[in-house]
Amino acid sequence: MNWPAWRAFALLTLPMVAGLFVFKYVAIGWGLLLSFNDARGTIALGDWNGLDNYRRLLGDPAFTRSLVTILAFTLFIVPVTFALALGLAVLVNRLRGGRALLRTTFFIPAAVSYVVGALVWKMSLFSGTPSGVANSLAYLLGQEDSIGWVATVDPPLYWVVLVTVRLWLQTGFYMILFLAGIQQVPAQLYEAARVDGAESEGRLFRHITWPMLRNTSVAVVLLLIINAFQAFDEFYNILASNLSGLGGADGRTPLIYLFQTALGEQNYGAGSAGAFVITVLIVVFTLLQGRFAGFGRTAEEEGR
Repeated sequence: MNWPAWRAFALLTLPMVAGLFVFKYVAIGWGLLLSFNDARGTIALGDWNGLDNYRRLLGDPAFTRSLVTILAFTLFIVPVTFALALGLAVLVNRLRGGRALLRTTFFIPAAVSYVVGALVWKMSLFSGTPSGVANSLAYLLGQEDSIGWVATVDPPLYWVVLVTVRLWLQTGFYMILFLAGIQQVPAQLYEAARVDGAESEGRLFRHITWPMLRNTSVAVVLLLIINAFQAFDEFYNILASNLSGLGGADGRTPLIYLFQTALGEQNYGAGSAGAFVITVLIVVFTLLQGRFAGFGRTAEEEGR
């Protein structure tokens, strides 16, 4: 590449590289240093306190309770989303006509903001008023009184609102990923299996489709775990009235806890420490899941 071409390349890429360096890597490094400082009301360094922020954070019952909340949410939402997305992908792939229409229909919620989806769920579908969609359906099933979905703690009906909005928002996206993986399976494999006597769709899925979707499945699970640990928008907007003192629904996730610590209490040192704790947890979970699932291994490596 000659000098004018290099100059043009540098001119085009330098703003992006500089922005990435300043607003990402410098910010991450500054946050790491800030987590070892007693930074209250300021993001300036100077009052070094070592690991005190981490010790206080891990010793705070509210933070450990938020970790339990997000773990329970992850253990439920990941397999349910996975099963729904895979099932929809298989059904859509079998259709002879209307496949593009259904693919678009299921994918549309993925383009909706989590804030908008959460507010629609809270104020319309599960509003708790007699005119709410959920209560209208409950009346048809024989329910006499209105149900306060978000406010009901015993039993914890607010989880119905949180889980359903997350499923509606993300299932279509992962369905597209599975559908792309299914369509990459060579048709000759199905033809050969039918010649060998595997006529039922269940056997074809179990012996051909599912093994060929291994890498796609692992990638989907990794993305689901990361997205679950980063849950914030729907919890904050649906349970906003209960998050300050948690007098009602106990739905404070780690990111909401850190949001209140850093921006509410202006304790940026503890907020930065919590951000790195959550980052480590996400990395550990994703690495373990990828390791156990054998993500990225070749057939030769698995045979060793």
